Amino acid sequence: MDGSPNGSGRDQMAFMAARIPSFAQFLSSYDPSLLPLANLGPRTGSAAAADLIKNLPHATTIVAVACEGGVVMAGDRRATAGSMISKRDVEKVFRADEYSAIAIAGTLATALELVRLFGVELEHYEKMEGRSLTLDGKANRLAKMIRDNLMAAMQGLAVIPLFAGYDEEARAGRIFSYDVAGGPYEEHRFHSVGSGSVFAKSALKKYYTDGMSVADAALACVQALYDAADDDSATGGPDLTRQIFPMIVTVTEDGFKGFSESESAEYAQQVVAGRMTMPDGPSAPLRSVS
Repeated sequence: MDGSPNGSGRDQMAFMAARIPSFAQFLSSYDPSLLPLANLGPRTGSAAAADLIKNLPHATTIVAVACEGGVVMAGDRRATAGSMISKRDVEKVFRADEYSAIAIAGTLATALELVRLFGVELEHYEKMEGRSLTLDGKANRLAKMIRDNLMAAMQGLAVIPLFAGYDEEARAGRIFSYDVAGGPYEEHRFHSVGSGSVFAKSALKKYYTDGMSVADAALACVQALYDAADDDSATGGPDLTRQIFPMIVTVTEDGFKGFSESESAEYAQQVVAGRMTMPDGPSAPLRSVS
């Protein structure tokens, strides 16, 4: 294998010699065309192309709740294309690394590519530096990747993730939201993103209490997703017929853990059973100020 620029050893030598802790930055210097959407021009070029982008599958509602010892994230399973349901069992919540998770809303294909690249980015940094990024560092690195997608977002290929993790220094769960320009914003207590987020956040105002256990936080997330599905056609509720239930994950000092299908089913069935007698969900207790 020779070491000439045009020889077969070029790829290996480039990877071995590079000491760039950011994998995305390495790709942009080595071969920008390898980056997601790198070849997408500044204009869609036609009304037909704009319609095509508009009707691509989109992921919808995701939620995150800070709880005792960490954070819980959950997402519905529906993807829509225009007014149609394009997929009923989409996965929207993913492991980013051992102590963080990422959930996606927006153009599904772009979002999945971003999630994969972000996971590689964190792993690459850890291998190059011999340590993992802090939670703030991970949140800022994700912000840069979203900012790099701004041109595509302006054409309709927007991705709005929700990032959360366990901060080993603060010994607590933290939540970060983003805008399409990559602005990172730390959220407190709970947050929701996606087409049903207004309804989900309104529900969480009712269900959330400080210091919730992981189990109670997971139940609050499923309740909020049910309320979102009740008012937003793009958000899917529990599908008992097809056995499709929300995705739920936790990140605590013990690391990332995804709920099994049976565990998610238990929470969903508990919510559905409760809605049979209380269709609008449980009420929050009101306390007099006097």
